Amino acid sequence: MFRPSTRHNIPSSSTNPALEVKVNKRQSGIGANPAGPSTRYPYRLNFYETPPTLDITLEEFETFAISRLRVLSQIEALSHRSLPYAQVQSSITNYTKTHLNLSSNTARNVNLDEERRRDEIGHWVLRLSFCRSPDLRARFVRSEVALFKNRFETDDANERSSFLKSLQFDWQIVDENEKMRYEKELRLCMWEKKDEAFKNESWFKVPWHTVPDLVGSRKVYIRAGMAYVPQSLQISLVLQAFASRLEKALELTAKNLPRLDEDDRLGPVIDHLASSFLSGVASSDYQSSDSAAAQGVITAEMVDDVARKHFPPCMRNLYDRLKRDHHLKHFGRLQLGLFLKGIGLPLDEAIVFWRRMYGATMSDDKFNKEYKYNIRHSYGQEGKRTNYPPKSCQQILTQNQPGTQDSHGCPFRHFSPDNLSAFLSSTYPQIDRGSSDMKEILDSVKSTHYHVACTRVFELTHGIKKGEGLGGSESVAHPNKWTDRSRELEREVIDRIKKKEDSDEMVIDQ
Repeated sequence: MFRPSTRHNIPSSSTNPALEVKVNKRQSGIGANPAGPSTRYPYRLNFYETPPTLDITLEEFETFAISRLRVLSQIEALSHRSLPYAQVQSSITNYTKTHLNLSSNTARNVNLDEERRRDEIGHWVLRLSFCRSPDLRARFVRSEVALFKNRFETDDANERSSFLKSLQFDWQIVDENEKMRYEKELRLCMWEKKDEAFKNESWFKVPWHTVPDLVGSRKVYIRAGMAYVPQSLQISLVLQAFASRLEKALELTAKNLPRLDEDDRLGPVIDHLASSFLSGVASSDYQSSDSAAAQGVITAEMVDDVARKHFPPCMRNLYDRLKRDHHLKHFGRLQLGLFLKGIGLPLDEAIVFWRRMYGATMSDDKFNKEYKYNIRHSYGQEGKRTNYPPKSCQQILTQNQPGTQDSHGCPFRHFSPDNLSAFLSSTYPQIDRGSSDMKEILDSVKSTHYHVACTRVFELTHGIKKGEGLGGSESVAHPNKWTDRSRELEREVIDRIKKKEDSDEMVIDQ
């Protein structure tokens, strides 16, 4: 399977034109005044109606799409976690600032062209990935609409108004005579009942079927097949227009997708993006955080304590099976071994750990001949000497599916509901088998949102407010990130206790 991490060394198009994805040459806007308004993209908001006619490298094709995929995956995860609307919008805003920031025209010292170029290319690449099935298209549209809504609500008012005028919607404006004729009916649609509010409100007429959300909530007056929509609810019209245009565009893209078969450079990228979205997480290589590195090296003696406190369900299952059976099959050893390497277990300690776990069931000679080489190989000391990274959730969910005798994989996907309930309740005492929390976890699993279920388990086992996840509402996308964050939280608790003790000692000394 295609892995983005192996492509970081692709040269730029200036050094190798053969690697360019050339649609059509046109001034791209790159190099525009970093602190001034964008010439190619006049607005922060975008309906993405015209394909970008730009020259881009394969590296940009992939990395821009992955950045957007992370945001859409996060949005979809938030939408299935039953969080308050304000918390969801705040989380989306904070997450997009990190992974897909898009500044308004009033921003200073920002290259607007580059930000908006990145945003546009990422959107169009993901269209290619998610147009292939009705389910993918529906999920993509929902996430894109949520992202657009967040940007619409946080956009500069004047810039937003100019953007809407540029779209030239065919909404009929209700004149003053018609407004007064249906004053009684229109007032019933307004939450603000004061005369001044009605006087200042303007109205549009659109076909009723274009605003099903407003019709369903009885927020509009319907007459002769037309819905009277107040200016204050204009966002519903905009979102409906955005969604319907995107749906039609995706269907058209699906019809033309076979043409991409002629270019074998793009197929693996598109397939990888689609599989990442279906598994609910955007794949990325794991890099140990500074806080995790500060925890220091883990020894073979420490693994048992770390496993009990900080292992995610998938690794806890593997570790418990290894303790019980003194053996794991190949993919189980690989999944657990790379994870342990990622949390700080060095090679010499890894050899000690695995030898100890196999115990008396295996001789030293057999261990050295059949297992020691594989351990050294995973650390990049044998064979091709590749330093293999720990497996991400996306890889665990989609690659090397476990059989009946295997222990690897993801418990949320590969366990039956009964086995999953029994495993979670026995492994994590904080989760009672008959509790509403367990039901919530199983509901997420049933709807195939495995990362949402895993994130909820993290919150419950660490006493974290629902919706916070790993911090900033981030969902679990990598087993090692679970462990890093868990150890970081423990470190924070220890530091607080230490500070309190130091403070108490100072008071006593005085």
